[in-house]
Amino acid sequence: QVQLVESGGGLVQAGGSLRLSCAASGRTFSNNAMAWFRQAPGKEREFVTAISRDGSTNYVESVKGRFTISRDNAKNTVFLQMNSLNPEDTAVYFCAARIGYMAITTGRTVDYWGQGTQVTVSS
Repeated sequence: QVQLVESGGGLVQAGGSLRLSCAASGRTFSNNAMAWFRQAPGKEREFVTAISRDGSTNYVESVKGRFTISRDNAKNTVFLQMNSLNPEDTAVYFCAARIGYMAITTGRTVDYWGQGTQVTVSS
């Protein structure tokens, strides 16, 4: 069992930055592939970015060059640094974990979800 708790969401103006954190507990964190998804009002949850056990990363095209995912295995935490935010980034952001070495690519590959944290970008 893995518990995921997100933090760091909030209200920011367009062009601003936020850093999300996701603290994991319950299993050896370094064995997990991690990811961030988001869900905007009236839309389906979408993949944003993922980081594998070996540190390799993947991003959806719309956030490349603006968002950075990282992990600190000593602190059992994964981070999402979001820069140059725009109103289209407004969503609830969810942390996700997958046990094992395979990367997270879609929601179907996720084993555990966090409860989500709201990010609102004003224009």
